[in-house]
Formats: sequence, structure tokens, C-alpha cells
Amino acid sequence: MSLFVDISKKIGKLQLRVAFETSGGVLGILGASGSGKSMTLKCIAGIEKPDSGKIVLDGVALFDSEQGINLPPQKRKIGYLFQNYALFPNMNVRQNILCGLHNEPDKARRESVLADVLEMMQLGGLEKHRPQELSGGQQQRVALARILVGSPNLLMLDEPFNALDTYLRGQLQIHMRNLLKQYGKDVLMVTHSRDEAYLLCDRIALVDSGRVLALKGTKELFDDPESRQAALITGCKNVVDARKTGEYEVEAPAWGVRFKTAKPVRDGLCAIGIRAHYFSAGVVQNSYPVRFTGELEEPFEYILQFRYESQDESSPDVWWRLPKGDRGEADPAALGVDPADVLPLYG
Repeated sequence: MSLFVDISKKIGKLQLRVAFETSGGVLGILGASGSGKSMTLKCIAGIEKPDSGKIVLDGVALFDSEQGINLPPQKRKIGYLFQNYALFPNMNVRQNILCGLHNEPDKARRESVLADVLEMMQLGGLEKHRPQELSGGQQQRVALARILVGSPNLLMLDEPFNALDTYLRGQLQIHMRNLLKQYGKDVLMVTHSRDEAYLLCDRIALVDSGRVLALKGTKELFDDPESRQAALITGCKNVVDARKTGEYEVEAPAWGVRFKTAKPVRDGLCAIGIRAHYFSAGVVQNSYPVRFTGELEEPFEYILQFRYESQDESSPDVWWRLPKGDRGEADPAALGVDPADVLPLYG
């Protein structure tokens, strides 16, 4: 299974120019609201038409501006789960799912497929319920069932957990992860949540201002985002301008400190990132005196704000996040960070 996308489209002030390829598994499209993520899916599905470019799924051109090809949505063999699920309110669960089998002439086959998907989605006993009688999670599973019975070659999920409460979201993420493993074909998932992307996606395409900044394996991307914007999108709370001072050393002038790195520092360094979990009082490397300036208490963690002794007064506080059980009676006088956790960032 493979998908090739290289398209351009003007959307108001945003110029969408995205290019990427997939070859199986789940590809997350991660970025802030308004970055062009959902529009990318709509162009692939045929709901929107790119201004130029090419979209090829399993060797079949869905769109090619030079060849004049633009297949209608119903001929693209793509399953698209919208944010609002788009269920028919006047139909019950059974009727909604059977809409995905409208091209199947064999009644016995339709009933067999329906029974299988009801079991897989844990919807047994809800066949006669209408969408307004279902919970948000049940509506999502009905919408997915309607898509999957059509055996699409590509499944696209647009913010699939956005409308769900925190508890239900966690439960359905586990179910979705197992379902996507069984699906066995290409999946694109748009999300603004780095946690969802990390949990569900094999690879991630970072999108910012209509462009793909990076496309990497999920763990590889979080371990080494490479660019300032990629570090911010993946949730790095501490990003500061930096300059190279050695093959394995950088300086952050605004903080007044230097850090040893585990990775060789390339020319073109513009900043470093240190995730808030990476600081530790027990790490002796890259350890400097600090003074604490504030704290935020979350249900299970503290966020402690601090400043280095020589830190520029105009620069923002540094964030240290730690589990509540790990906090001692007194705040430490110094904090260190392992060289492997200093992320060099480039232009």
C-alpha cells in the first residue's frame, strides 16, 4: 500500500504546499489549528481540489493537474472519518452502517459483514438506536463501522477524539490503536495533540503554515526534532537561542550557561531545546545553580519555574516538570541535564 501526495492550494492567506509519501502503517499529520492539516485530507478525499500537483494511491492517480485527472470522491476508495462523524440522524445504527454497503448486491453478504463489524466495534444491542441516543464514543464507532464495511484502500481520521471527554478519549484511543493494527492498510490521522500522535502513529508529518516541516518515525521525531518549530509543536517547553562552541558543546547566551551534547553539533545551529521532564537534581552533567521563581500544581505533577544565576532578565523562566512523589522537602540548589537530552535545533 502506498500514497504519494505533492499538492499546492491557496486558502485565503495560507499557501498550502504539502509533499509526503506513505508505505503502510499510520501516518499522523500533526500541527496547530489553521496549519492546513484538514485541508490536506479534503484534497486527498476529493472534497477540495488542489490548484496543482499530484495524488497517487496504490499506483492509481486520484489527482494530476498536468494530466487533467481529478477522480470524484466516490471513486477514490477512501474512508474519511469527519470530526462530527456525519451520521444520518433519521437512521438507526443498522441503517447507518448499511449505507457503507450500498454497492453490495448480495443481501446475505451484507448481513454477514454487518454482523462482523457490529461485533468488532462492540455495538451489539444498539442496532435500533439513532445517533442522538448514542454517546459520543458510540457515535464514533458507528461512523467507523460505516467506513470500514466499504473496505477502503486508505482510511483518514480528522481529529477523531476532539469531541470526546478526557475519560472516554483515553478508552477509545486504546480501542482505536488495536483497530488500526487490524486494518492493515494506509491510515492518515490529523491531530493537534502530540499525545494522540505519539500513541497511535508509526510516523508523523509535522505541518506548519501549510508546509511539511519534517516526516520521521514517531519516537525519532520526539527524540530529535531538529528544528525550533518542530520542537515547539512536539511540546518542548524550553527552547532558547544557542550557538555552537565546540563539536559537542553549545552556549545559550540568554541563560548564561553552556551545555555538553551527546550528538555532534552541526554548523547552522540556531537554538537548543530541553524538555521540561529532562532536568534533574541528581544529574551532575550540565549542572548549574538555579533559583526558583514559581510553580504550577497539576493533579499528578508539579511545574516548577526557575532561572539560572546568570540568566538574562528579559528571557522567560525555564520549566521543570516532575511527578509529585519525586519532589523533596526543599527545592534543589542546582539542576542538571544529561547531554543526550540537550536537543540541537537548526534553521
